[in-house]
Amino acid sequence: MDSKREKDQDADCERITAVLLKSRTGEFDLESILFLKLRGLGIHDLGCIGECMSLEKLDLSGNNITNLAPLASLRLLSVLGLSANRISNLEPLRTCESLQHLNLAGNIISSIESLHCLQPLRKLENIRLKDNTYNYTNPVCRNSSYRNIVFEMFPNIKVLDGERVVGRGSELYQLCKDIDDTIKAGLYKNGQLVEHPDCKPWVEDNYWEIKRSNNAIIEEAYKQFNDVLHECRLLNNRATHVISQTERSMSLKKQPKQYAI
Repeated sequence: MDSKREKDQDADCERITAVLLKSRTGEFDLESILFLKLRGLGIHDLGCIGECMSLEKLDLSGNNITNLAPLASLRLLSVLGLSANRISNLEPLRTCESLQHLNLAGNIISSIESLHCLQPLRKLENIRLKDNTYNYTNPVCRNSSYRNIVFEMFPNIKVLDGERVVGRGSELYQLCKDIDDTIKAGLYKNGQLVEHPDCKPWVEDNYWEIKRSNNAIIEEAYKQFNDVLHECRLLNNRATHVISQTERSMSLKKQPKQYAI
């Protein structure tokens, strides 16, 4: 009964209190809390969250948060999830010097200038302002040059909106994209598809055909493989037949009995 009452209270708590934090973590001292998950609780006021001085990971996604001021004292915070809230001002995060991963998708951040306060955060390497999986975004993402500006503002960034921007993986992706763009550019001229009647395939027609060897061992292996494949097909047909018979008999058993009067 008590656990049900606690769940009902958690489901709609507008303000973060010490009682809530202690009940969610089992810690007696707020400064001992390292990880905290408060998703979808209808939180509007961050309350005493700033007293969790040792907090390293915090998830506040899916709430009604507008004011981030209590987070300014969390100097050890490295991972912060704030997606699906109503945040427009990021200024309090300026002092979260350990911040590395920041998820702000699904808020109301409207301008590039709103991101300037994050520039002093030298460890920040992962920023998300848009999440296509959940259809979360921010008004600032509508700016056509948004990504380029973010890259200039945060030269150390490694991941933007879930896509890696540095490293071997991203370099390969960019190379493939450049090749693809070059090919597409060569296919069109003045908006019209250019025909190339002299195009020839890169390889001969029979290039991909498997060439049979004269080796007796390989021929025997082919024969054994075909025999095993044939047996597998027979077993599959038998299994299908047995399953269908079983399903038919079970359906007959479930039919209600009828009595003639």
